[in-house]
Amino acid sequence: MLRAIPAILSIALAIFALADCVQTQDDEVRGLPKWAWIVLIVLIPWVGPITWLLVGKDRTDGTGRGPGRGGPRRSGPIAPDEDPDFLRKLDEDIRRERREKERLRKEREAREDQQRSEGPEDPPSA
Repeated sequence: MLRAIPAILSIALAIFALADCVQTQDDEVRGLPKWAWIVLIVLIPWVGPITWLLVGKDRTDGTGRGPGRGGPRRSGPIAPDEDPDFLRKLDEDIRRERREKERLRKEREAREDQQRSEGPEDPPSA
């Protein structure tokens, strides 16, 4: 059983590297032509797939930075809470709700003050 693990890992690594190579655009392939990388991945176990994964593909995001180096990889907002328009609208909604609650509270207090100033009504005497 333990003898099969390196063979299974080698095949899995080769399949992963081969799929990555085949799906890569031609202008992102570095060093060798794509067909040569495919031959290298298939014919040389471990070395071919690892070499492809490390140096065969241009993995920069177009700004000269590699993955994990620098800012975000996408140009647009990733989540709603990072979208400036969404945050602005959310802030406006919160402020509007607070103003409305404050206005209602003041109206209620004004009614209560008015009722207190008028005093209790005298019940009709019989």
